[in-house]
Amino acid sequence: MIKSKVDINYDEVVIDVRGVSKSFGDLHVLRGVDLKLYDRENLVVLGRSGTGKSVLIKLITGLLKPDAGEIDVLGQVVNQLNDRELRALRQRIGFSFQNSALYDSMTVRENLEFPLVRNKRNLTRMEINKEVEDVLDGVGLLQTINQMPSELSGGQRKRIGIARTLILRPDIMLYDEPTAGLDPITCLDINGLINEVQERYNTSSIIITHDLACAKMVGDRIVMLLDGKFERQGTFEDIFDTDDARVKPFYDYNFTEEN
Repeated sequence: MIKSKVDINYDEVVIDVRGVSKSFGDLHVLRGVDLKLYDRENLVVLGRSGTGKSVLIKLITGLLKPDAGEIDVLGQVVNQLNDRELRALRQRIGFSFQNSALYDSMTVRENLEFPLVRNKRNLTRMEINKEVEDVLDGVGLLQTINQMPSELSGGQRKRIGIARTLILRPDIMLYDEPTAGLDPITCLDINGLINEVQERYNTSSIIITHDLACAKMVGDRIVMLLDGKFERQGTFEDIFDTDDARVKPFYDYNFTEEN
């Protein structure tokens, strides 16, 4: 499947990572990295497990603080914000968790209503119903509105998790291993949904993955995290047109060419 063209605004940087380092004891995870995410861009961050991809997400959302450097998100320096300012910024960032993070005791409707009612207390019941139905329709699962998460497939739960993130209309989407644990056909569906979200909601997104089929299908630009630094970036072909011994085995082991 060919990724559709979206008009990316390269004059507007929505996330700017500058000289960021992060260590945990003697483990140096990020070593002075620089990274920009542009308006309406889908940026894929590739890397092996344990290379610091998820740490980067936690730094961007203020869940961790960098040892050095700065991270600017939507015009604000994250590590300089107080708790109230950080909470306000996080409402503009949607985080799609690897495990979908749905509440098992709530119906699909209730799962989607929860963040909406919590953050927008002045909405009427009619407005809430419309928001829930619109976002469910956007991910193609309006028919599941009264079902429990236990009644859904893994792919459906992933879609509902994305819908719950979208209901606050975030400016930025962060996807953490969106295709992990899914069968190949469902992976294609989720990849297609990530592209649809970009087009329909005008989001800028970072997609953390080690799934090369996902990277190829959704990435406007791809960066590869190697030894704590972004050593390679560009298109999928740019990344893997190399004899670098750290890169080629990654391709050989992970990638299955689509028909």
